[in-house]
Parts: sequence; C-alpha cells; structure tokens
Amino acid sequence: MKSDDRPVYLRLRDTIAATILEGKVGEGDPLPSVRSLAAEYGANPLTVAKAYTTFQEEGLIVVKRGVGMFVAPGAYERLLASARKEFLEDRWPAIAAHIRRLGLDAEDLLDRALA
Repeated sequence: MKSDDRPVYLRLRDTIAATILEGKVGEGDPLPSVRSLAAEYGANPLTVAKAYTTFQEEGLIVVKRGVGMFVAPGAYERLLASARKEFLEDRWPAIAAHIRRLGLDAEDLLDRALA
C-alpha cells in the first residue's frame, strides 16, 4: 500500500478500488473477507470493515449475509468516474505545473509513456 499520512482505512479503500479498476475483480465477484484482507495487509479487522463500510454506503459493494461481500453492478464505472475527477481536480494541476517548470512537452511525455 502507499505510504502516506491518510488513515489506514482510506489507504485500504484505495487498494480495494484499484483491484476493481484493474479488473482483478468484476461486478458480481466476491471480495476477500474482512479477516483475510486484514491478514494480507497486517491491518486491524475493524479498520478493514470500516473501509468496506464506506464502499457499502456508496453502493459500490453489496453484502449478502452469511455469504460475503460482492462488487455491485455499476461499481467500476462509478469508481472510474470518481478517480478521474479526483485526478483532474486534485492531482493534475500540480503535475501540469511541474511539467511546465521542467520545460517538458507532450512529445517528451508520450515518448516516455509509450516506452
């Protein structure tokens, strides 16, 4: 997981979102149990449960009692839209300013991205 100053449950949430956005789990697929995810990341199960709860509140996962948690229909599209918005509004302005300071142009960036 990323090392940053945000609470662990938010970093776990990013990890779970990444598995959905990267296609490792799709709509209707089961998600790891709270206990298994906690063990995998060395986190407290209550922290993992909090991360899952945020997804449940947003309708991105559905809980089937006694069965587990599953990726909700439309979760991929909503996560993608949210991630794009966050990138463009919160991260891109600083990245674009840095690019301008370094005197890079689109061709430089595309050459690197495609290498």
